[in-house]
Amino acid sequence: MEKAERERFNQLYQRHLRLLKLQGKSSSTIDAYARAVRRITDVFDCCPDRLTIEQRGRYFAALVQSHSWSTVKVDRNGLQFFWKHVLQRDWQWINIIKAPKVKSLPDILTLAEIEKLIGATRKLRYRVFLLTTYSMGLRLSETLALQVGDIDAARKQVHIRRGKGHKDRFVPLPELTYHALRALWRKHRNRCWLFPNAVGSPECIRTATTHMDRGCAQAAMKAVVTQCGIKKKSRFTPCVTVMQPICLKMA
Repeated sequence: MEKAERERFNQLYQRHLRLLKLQGKSSSTIDAYARAVRRITDVFDCCPDRLTIEQRGRYFAALVQSHSWSTVKVDRNGLQFFWKHVLQRDWQWINIIKAPKVKSLPDILTLAEIEKLIGATRKLRYRVFLLTTYSMGLRLSETLALQVGDIDAARKQVHIRRGKGHKDRFVPLPELTYHALRALWRKHRNRCWLFPNAVGSPECIRTATTHMDRGCAQAAMKAVVTQCGIKKKSRFTPCVTVMQPICLKMA
């Protein structure tokens, strides 16, 4: 891409990011929609506003072959936003790509499988992370974002802030999970995060200003699932709200 073309693209791209933020899109949505614009730009090595419908059709035909339908739909939505709000043009997406409607049920872990996962997890922070996620039916991002001030010990409930749809809610806090979180906090004593970024010395963890890395949590989950021989496609999906007591060693 020539210098002038690159500069024009950068201006449109920054406008794209700005409009996404102004419309209140979540950080994950902004990242996904921005990636969609960068991806098609790299494929054709030109500013996306110059692409014809035929070129966009070829792009999605190739994308369907190499990526999942969920990725295809996210790219379609990201580019549709770019055409509509940044370029102020008709996207005409329905003439290019229409993903099939598929209704599938998620693999839900049984209580015994969840107990097995937690019991097999060696590191305390990941063990408590799994217990907290499954015992309160939280999403991965919700567990990561938990702060010390979100715990209401007196009422035995937790304030979940900006969950799905940017909505707050209160969820019951099981007694076992409460004690597990207290045991974990006593080890790191971070003033803000219940699951602080565990990189560096104990002092660095105590003063960490960010929560535990999302990729680390996902990798730990995948490793213990493999170790336990569970064949289901396990995800951090809300599946239970209150669990039976689980044997959890705090040491």
